[in-house]
This record gives sequence, C-alpha cells and structure tokens, in this order.
Amino acid sequence: MIIRPERVEDIQKIRSIHVEAFDKEVEADLVEALRDSGIPLISLVAEEDGELVGHILFSPMTLEQGSLSPSIAGLAPMAVLPACQNKGIGSMFVKEGLVYCKNAGYAAVVVLGHPDYYPRFGFVPSISYGMTSEYDAPPEVFMAKELKEGALVNCQGMIKYHKAFSELY
Repeated sequence: MIIRPERVEDIQKIRSIHVEAFDKEVEADLVEALRDSGIPLISLVAEEDGELVGHILFSPMTLEQGSLSPSIAGLAPMAVLPACQNKGIGSMFVKEGLVYCKNAGYAAVVVLGHPDYYPRFGFVPSISYGMTSEYDAPPEVFMAKELKEGALVNCQGMIKYHKAFSELY
C-alpha cells in the first residue's frame, strides 16, 4: 500500500471511489468543485497493487477572528472503497496527510468527524482552542490538531470552509 499525491490520470477513479464509498455523488462533486476552484489542495490517493482504493483531501480553511490567524487545513472528504474498509487505510491516510500538511506549511488541521476516531491522531475538540465550525455541529465532532506547537493558542473564532462546501451541503 502506498499513499501518494493524486495525478491527472487518477481523477475519474477518485470520483468513482467517493461515489462508491458514500453511495451518493455529493462528496465526489465537492472534490471536483474544490479542484476546479484553483485553491491549493493536498489530494492523496491510496494505491494497492496498482489500483486506487482510497482518496483524502485537505483544503485551506479561514479562521474569522480579529487577529492574525494561523494557516489551517481542513480534512474533508476521505473515502475508501467499501471492499477495502476496516483495513487501516483511513488511518494511514490521516497520518500521511498530516505529514503532507505540515510540510506544506500548515500550522493546524481541523476535521468534522467521528469523536471516537480522530482523537487517536491527536485531534481534540476545537472549542478547547476557542474555535467553532460555521456548521451547526456538536462541539465534540469538530476537532483540531496543532501541527506546530502553540499554533492555536489564543485563536478564537469561527472556522469557515471554502464556499464549495456550502454550495453542495
């Protein structure tokens, strides 16, 4: 199993992975909308025996606050083919993705996800940093992880996603 950046020739398979994993097209449409927006993305695929079995995407977030805010990436969406789920691919994605984000200069990553899954990677409820999501989500499911120690200290405000999220959800 290798985790690597997406290539142009992966785009159709990435779409089919999201459609199959979520049994709907909205996440696949989101990936395409974010890709088409021109914003910098970290888009990784999982490849096993030459076949793509998963995809994860990180995009820039905005922290609406009064002072200078750190560079924050959002993890969304992540998909693994149903036949390949529960084999550790998602965990590999998150771990490798965090490394890619740190190397790209992000100070932190946020995720709207399962509160029993993401804490194993060091995510904590973002409210502990004084940050909230623009979406009406329980505080325990909107989480943040510092990639640079102290990056989120004294950061307060609302995390805003790229407009593609609100256009599709």
